[in-house]
Amino acid sequence: MKRVFLAVCLATFLSATWAGAQVAATPAIPDPAAAKIAELEAKIAAAQSAGDNAWLLTSSALVLMMTGPGLALFYGGLVRRKNVLATMMQSFILMGVVTVLWAIVGYSLAFSEGTPFVGSLKYAFLNGVGLEPNADYAATVPHQTYMIFQLMFAIITPALITGAFAERMRFSAMLLFMILWSLVVYAPLAHMVWGKGGFLNAFLGGKIPTFDFAGGTVVHISSGVSALVCALYLGKRHGYPQQPMKPHSVVLSAIGACLLWVGWFGFNAGSAVGASGLATSAFVNTHFAAAAAALGWSIAEKIKNGKASVLGAITGCVAGLVAITPASGFVKPIPALIIGLLAGLICFFAVAVLKAKLGYDDSLDAFGVHGVGGTLGALITGVFATNAINNALKDPSGHAIALGLADGNAGQILNQLWGALISWGLAVVGTLIILKVVDLTVGLRVSKDEEIEGLDLTQHGEEAYNLEG
Repeated sequence: MKRVFLAVCLATFLSATWAGAQVAATPAIPDPAAAKIAELEAKIAAAQSAGDNAWLLTSSALVLMMTGPGLALFYGGLVRRKNVLATMMQSFILMGVVTVLWAIVGYSLAFSEGTPFVGSLKYAFLNGVGLEPNADYAATVPHQTYMIFQLMFAIITPALITGAFAERMRFSAMLLFMILWSLVVYAPLAHMVWGKGGFLNAFLGGKIPTFDFAGGTVVHISSGVSALVCALYLGKRHGYPQQPMKPHSVVLSAIGACLLWVGWFGFNAGSAVGASGLATSAFVNTHFAAAAAALGWSIAEKIKNGKASVLGAITGCVAGLVAITPASGFVKPIPALIIGLLAGLICFFAVAVLKAKLGYDDSLDAFGVHGVGGTLGALITGVFATNAINNALKDPSGHAIALGLADGNAGQILNQLWGALISWGLAVVGTLIILKVVDLTVGLRVSKDEEIEGLDLTQHGEEAYNLEG
């Protein structure tokens, strides 16, 4: 009986061992449902990346259009006929100069990790800036796409300053000034606000979390305040304000303003870095603020002067675009209307009243529009910012945190004030130093005779209009 029992046990053991070996030897049959899900997820991710990349590349083109032809026409129409080419050339040449500077070192100083105040040389000559995404800045588009989008901001920002010293700065001095300004003022400020570990970065480890969705502090305060410093340092144009210095073509300026309005959708909605609902919000807010500001300026002008001018309406539009820039991705549409209306009224006061009282010659009102409008926008962002629009900031439990006063966080207004003050300080000090260096090396201002003859002929040997025959 024992032998029979042992034989049965042995047979059972051998059978189980054989079955196990057969199972181990048989390859696992893939789950078709799991494979299909993985394939679909990959296709969805690829589609999102393609859509985001297409939108950001389109936005890059729109922002470049803001400089040329937008700003070139807007500024070009505002100067006298003898200076229109020189003024437009300043915008155009910066498209070339800043691009080369950005590729060599500018992007690295602004967006590579370094100190809280400036980046390192990690991305110098675009080393490491390839076609794979940089998850810190834009996880769904190539790093080069993000780099080229940011380049367009770096181009238009110094171009905005040219409005303050229009009709009186040497072309060579302008080039040297803009190169140094881009390195000393723009790149460090961009790093502080948008760069990883930047001192004012609200999303990537900054000490003072400042909200600047698309460039209120980085672009408009920095350029507007620097413009004021330039105007004061260079002094007034010969004959100003006794002699009339009317725009030679409001038509050109109106076309330029319309191009700026359209291009600004790329400026603000593109800063969502994706084809998302946040981009829609920024797009809507941008349009609403521009419209309200154009109306606000026109109403104020009608009350003060008895008529609402075309020049006033287009300038008001730009003021609204400036003011909504830092807030565009943080606020709801009705606050965007309020921001635009306030910008139209306050910037009109700065241009029509304050400038006359203080007596400075900001030729094309770069400070009154960009410096004042940018500061207003930066501060009021702290009032209306809400996590109902932008919920990217989370608490440890994963819930969206309160952003501005609209969410109950009044302290954000103080953060915005600090950001604005730092931008003001860097712009004032940096611009003064650069102006002094340029003045001592190549000389800043054209001679009186050259200014009277006009910069088109004296700086470029050309005339804008051939009136013969």
